Amino acid sequence: MRCFALFFSISLFSFSCTGSRMPSSPLPAQSIVVLGIAQDAGYPQINCQRACCRQAWKNPQKRRLVSCLGLIDQNQGQSWIFDATPDLKQQIQILQKLGGKANLPDGIFLTHAHMGHYTGLMELGREALNAKKMPVFAMPRMKTYLEQNGPWSQLVSLNNIDLQPLSAGQEQALNTNLKVRPLLVPHRDEYSETVGYEISGPRKKLLFIPDIDKWHKWDLDLKTLLQKVDYALIDGTFLKNGEIFGRNMAEIPHPFIQESMDLLKDLPLASRQKVFFIHFNHTNPVLFSGKARREVRKMGFGVAWEGMVLGM
Repeated sequence: MRCFALFFSISLFSFSCTGSRMPSSPLPAQSIVVLGIAQDAGYPQINCQRACCRQAWKNPQKRRLVSCLGLIDQNQGQSWIFDATPDLKQQIQILQKLGGKANLPDGIFLTHAHMGHYTGLMELGREALNAKKMPVFAMPRMKTYLEQNGPWSQLVSLNNIDLQPLSAGQEQALNTNLKVRPLLVPHRDEYSETVGYEISGPRKKLLFIPDIDKWHKWDLDLKTLLQKVDYALIDGTFLKNGEIFGRNMAEIPHPFIQESMDLLKDLPLASRQKVFFIHFNHTNPVLFSGKARREVRKMGFGVAWEGMVLGM
């Protein structure tokens, strides 16, 4: 990472997706750690034999977990996860090692009911962990979906999960140091609404928007929000149009990284340096190409990586 990223006190820690490389220095008292950066289906993606995935099939070190954040409060001995991905068990293990304790997370915040963002809840069921009332924070439609549809409803009836209601725009206090505020965003809301999160620590504030259709559809203004936060991890699913061979990309709308950079290019450098793209599809060259990442960084933006730590 180039030196401009250090402006926001980003710790240059990294580890593999197995958690074998750990930070050599203590984490900040309150911190966000990036536990995954790939789109819902991970990297490499199922049955992908194209060049974009071939290297990751051959070399496990190049594989990436599904987009996910961990939030750690060392002072309180607490942690939380944002999204229950298909890689939840690995991500909880990494979070435990980083926090220095074998405790399960104190809660899971869900963004929406798409494959990569909630299906890891199955790991909490009696076939696996058989968790006892794991707090799961969800918006109203998301909560109803889990309550009324199997197999998720079994997690509720067996008290594996304890659903905690969220309301758009209303802060949820986690402890005296940390607060979370859900923000509704436009997305393909077949089964639930979709939210991003504003996460506030004692010193820093972070915006997390892993999925959104297009910025112009949102009733909030990204540029205005960037003035109010210290970091922004935002939807970087695709670099540009035409990236997916044989599919109409209008059916899976996301703001292309090129579109987001164009929207924000006139902001001061300090504002652009707050932005890190995340949630990369397996076709996105930013995920596997050093050249593509350098082009994004040349514009003043960042690319999230697994093990990235942000002091809060």
